Amino acid sequence: MLPSTTVTPHVLAEDWLPVAELGVESRRERAAASALPPLSFLHVWWARRPLVASAAVVLAGLLPAWSKDLAEAFPDTKPLADEHTYRQWLLHMVGIWGDPIAARKAYDEAVANKRRIPNPYTYKQAFRNHPDRENLNLLAAVLSHTWGEAPLVADLTAGGGSIPFAAARLGMRTFANDLNGVAACLLRAGVQFPAQFGLGILPDLQQWGGKLVGRVQDRISRYFPSGRDGQVLTYIWAQAVACPRTGKTVPLVPDWSLRTDKGKEIAVRLVTHRAGQELDEPEFEVVEGAAIDFDPRRGTVRRGDGLSPWDGQVIDESYIKDEAQAGRMTQVLYAVAVRPSNGKRSFRIPTEADLHGFRDAESALNDVATRWALNDVIPVEELAEKGDRGRTSRPRLFGITTFAQMFSSRQLLVHGIFVEEFRVLAAEVHAAMPADRAQSVLTLLGVMQGKALDYNAKSAAWHQSRQTIAHVFTRHDFSFKWSFAEFEGTALYKWALDQLLDSFGGLARLLHNTGVDLATGAARHRDVSVTQGNAADVRPLADGSVAHLCMDPPYYDNVMYAELSDFFYVWEKRTIGRISPDLFPTDTADAENEAVANASRFVHMGRRMRELADADYEAKMTAIFAEAHRVLRDDGVLTVMFTHKRAEAWDTLGMGLLQAGFTIETSWPINTEAEHSLHQSGVNSAASTIMLVCRKRAAPTPGRRRTYWEDIEAEVRQTARDAVTRFRADGIDGVDLLLSAYGPTLGVVSRHWPVYSSTADENGRARLLRPEDALTVARAEIVRVQRARLVGRPVEFDALTDFTVAYWDMFKGPLTTFDDARRLALAVGGLDLDELQRAKILEKKAGMVTLQPPGKRLRTRGADPDLPGVRVDAESFLSLVDAVHTACHIAEEDGLGRAKMFLERTGLIRDSRFTAVVQALVNTVPRTKVKDDFVLSLAKSLDRLVAFCMHDVLLPEEEHTTPKEQGDLFLGIAT
Repeated sequence: MLPSTTVTPHVLAEDWLPVAELGVESRRERAAASALPPLSFLHVWWARRPLVASAAVVLAGLLPAWSKDLAEAFPDTKPLADEHTYRQWLLHMVGIWGDPIAARKAYDEAVANKRRIPNPYTYKQAFRNHPDRENLNLLAAVLSHTWGEAPLVADLTAGGGSIPFAAARLGMRTFANDLNGVAACLLRAGVQFPAQFGLGILPDLQQWGGKLVGRVQDRISRYFPSGRDGQVLTYIWAQAVACPRTGKTVPLVPDWSLRTDKGKEIAVRLVTHRAGQELDEPEFEVVEGAAIDFDPRRGTVRRGDGLSPWDGQVIDESYIKDEAQAGRMTQVLYAVAVRPSNGKRSFRIPTEADLHGFRDAESALNDVATRWALNDVIPVEELAEKGDRGRTSRPRLFGITTFAQMFSSRQLLVHGIFVEEFRVLAAEVHAAMPADRAQSVLTLLGVMQGKALDYNAKSAAWHQSRQTIAHVFTRHDFSFKWSFAEFEGTALYKWALDQLLDSFGGLARLLHNTGVDLATGAARHRDVSVTQGNAADVRPLADGSVAHLCMDPPYYDNVMYAELSDFFYVWEKRTIGRISPDLFPTDTADAENEAVANASRFVHMGRRMRELADADYEAKMTAIFAEAHRVLRDDGVLTVMFTHKRAEAWDTLGMGLLQAGFTIETSWPINTEAEHSLHQSGVNSAASTIMLVCRKRAAPTPGRRRTYWEDIEAEVRQTARDAVTRFRADGIDGVDLLLSAYGPTLGVVSRHWPVYSSTADENGRARLLRPEDALTVARAEIVRVQRARLVGRPVEFDALTDFTVAYWDMFKGPLTTFDDARRLALAVGGLDLDELQRAKILEKKAGMVTLQPPGKRLRTRGADPDLPGVRVDAESFLSLVDAVHTACHIAEEDGLGRAKMFLERTGLIRDSRFTAVVQALVNTVPRTKVKDDFVLSLAKSLDRLVAFCMHDVLLPEEEHTTPKEQGDLFLGIAT
């Protein structure tokens, strides 16, 4: 390694990052599933940052901030001539070749006004645009000048590979590592091999992949007969149990729809009687359009309970689970999707040939069972007993205890035959070509199976609106499907091979076309290394060898990567693991060393399991950051991408960075999530990814006095206010704007570290400050300013009242998503939604949250006095919002006179804080009127109450328009 420069480079990311442009382009990159980068199609992984954001962060962490010295070092070089041009050059290098902000604004205005406009973007998605060789040569020269060598970019927890792929594409020396064998395999397949072989390996993949698929097809074709009506595409099955009263089969189907397009609806009718006689077994009819004389959405199972079509009575969920766990749950084929000669998909009921093909497959599976057991062909490994957050694994509730049981008999037969044929092919491939090329071809063909597994298992469902199979990991969990879809076997691996060729070809082209010599067509050499191992001990990296360590670490308790990846791991170790055993060193993925807050690992500790999971995560992240400290150059940059809403996650991440010896120089929030992501829904991810830019902390000055919280509290408060003002100007809004203040807040603490709390620990010794202590103060400061804006003066409320006021201010209505409500609860008071539901502040239902009106919050006279709510006989209240709601309820039910008597009796009419809450609510609850009457009853009650007896409260103007769109909690925060 060359010695680092004598002066630490001040990098661009410490001054500037184009967060607004990157936010728009990141969402554009993910806007349509069919237009995602090819890395997303190669194989499932549960967290991938957008390529455009990854590229920008990698570059900004290496490029020096612009200076006259830099411009003079490269005279007559236009991109470096001035600061504005230099920053535009970074946008060009990451593929933003137009104005995404203006384009997005035009798009949003068109949507709001329900107008059709031409595509407002004047350039392709950023990841599709290729920097040319001239620009890459200039980049290499600038980086060599800055760092004294071609700098090394490393990602120790590389996961799905976005960061190393972006770095490799820009010509960086790239190192990627992941603990998980499936992830390390994907890093080789998606980054290393495209860089090493490019498009030249595609003919080998086509040749050997075609042989492999053909052999699988030859062995399974007889189990998948197609009739005169067309080629079978998909079999649609239902889980089934015997009716506990009649003993007859009950197919458990939540929705009988097959197609839901308006005017083209198709559904299945369940038939239990013919010619007035009850059948012995259920039969089915496919009906279309006007012939659908029933509600297909009224199925035979809902929220776990079944409904017997034989006697019309409920089948209790516990009975269904008991039957499943006893091995008595069966499957019933009730519809088949086919493609007739005219090419249009249609549906029919199963034929005897369909059923015979499945029975033959079951028989064949029994025939090979002994041989496969001896040769370790199919996965016999058991699912973990406890899943996410210490709960019983959902498949186990329905009798699925091994990974093999996640597939039907015929699905299992198809996947097992692939394993056998892959092993035979492996010897042939090794005999036909050099070892490194053979390894690459076989690894990629093994990756192909991951695609097939994801789309052909009992957790893959029929998507009625898209008319396709929805893959197993539509969400980040192991779900149980009452109705599942089976891919037609002879087409399955042909489709998987086509997907592999398309995605690998796309990756190779992105790498090849970036920096290609237009005259000769020669591609740039790419230097990429991939390892599998613990990020806390990355031995291939020498001390002080990395210039930019760019990480997207595991997100606390968001995703249990090992648990989910085992679905693929147990198969891929039987194929890829035979040729690359280093990638699959254990029976299942390494959950013990995985850096996540996995409560299930500590379930035996009872109530302490969450506490221990948090401590385990913190210890592991501290060890990873300590290793990052070791391999990073003294003048190097650590960039950490983090996306999580829970304060505990930021507390543990922040503590890990502080303890490992880093300072947080700045942070940048980038909106990286698609607007409607099932992966986000109901989990703790946030829309914005926060980029923390860190440096190694300098050794403390000898004799420096101890720093206490009181010494930096004022700086933390001011920093939080400044951050919100700055990031709001960059287009970050809503609850994500508050999260953007987390980085700068932690930065203050890190610069003064170690910082001690003013309260001692249980042994009377000085206690290190927890990052959460600072984050709590930062949140409180922002809410304080927001509260003063709404009321017109400084005032203090309680947490329930703060939440209610902020809810109205942000969402402009009683209804919002579960995800948005949870983020707001965290933002304004560290509350959780269960606590708010117990307080009757809100109601949760089907992924949505509704703020409750006063009448719905009524507590009976004998109710627990410690529970918040509306109490008409109370003399005092636990929360100010309870008092306001009680006054409104009395006014509504008993009249304004009684409401005034209540306010006088309790002294509330003279309470300035009560008046402040009323003022805040009349300023935030929409006063929309339709036909001269308020749309919202609370707005009407507040208006009447203020007009009758609260003349110090100023009423805003009424609205005679439609309700407002979602608002901004932080509007006017700087005042």
